[in-house]
Amino acid sequence: MPRKKKEECKKMPGWLISFGDLMSLLLTFFILLFSMGTISLEKFHMVIKGLTESLGGRRVYLEQKLLNQSNVPLEFPQMYPKIKRRKMLTKALLDIQQKLKKSGIQADIIRHGSIVRFRINTDKFFPVGGATPYPEAIPYIFDLCKRLKEVGFSVVIEGHTDNTPVRGGKFKSNLELSAERALSILKMFLQCGYPENLLAARGYGPYRPIAPNDSPRNRAKNRRVEFVIDAS
Repeated sequence: MPRKKKEECKKMPGWLISFGDLMSLLLTFFILLFSMGTISLEKFHMVIKGLTESLGGRRVYLEQKLLNQSNVPLEFPQMYPKIKRRKMLTKALLDIQQKLKKSGIQADIIRHGSIVRFRINTDKFFPVGGATPYPEAIPYIFDLCKRLKEVGFSVVIEGHTDNTPVRGGKFKSNLELSAERALSILKMFLQCGYPENLLAARGYGPYRPIAPNDSPRNRAKNRRVEFVIDAS
């Protein structure tokens, strides 16, 4: 007699395979949530240590006894030093701006992120076609240098002119004139004791106007010196 074939195992329903995959994914998901919810105190202490030191706080040393505590003691005797210096910078520029305006000299403060521009109109700072400041303008330059030196940010002194051609005199172009004016102020800053490594001078001539050179009033706006302060 022919042997009977063994009965093969019944195949699993298709939905059961999908269900098993779903359960595996859910298990993995909850294990991931659990691992994220469990905070390593040692790693947390390392993060706090880095943030504290970068913001000017005291150096934090890793001690085993701190890892067994729920609270990590921190000391911040010099916290936020740059914020304090920025406040000092703002106050200094506002004070000098008021002094200049009382003398009829236009001055503006422009902020772009951590860059602060202190813009001064040069009509009462320099003679036409000249790069030597008027005697009455020199005290303002030294006062500005003294106040900026207290905060210690780097400063780029920029010279700008309108598009009126230079005729005669020492300089052949507005570019040379603007550069020499910026350099003249830089030399005064050095006399004032400003750190040399924090200073730079640039001349742009008429190539970076802030107003169209289509009227005497607008051309006057373009004749300026800008102190670009990096407060970052």
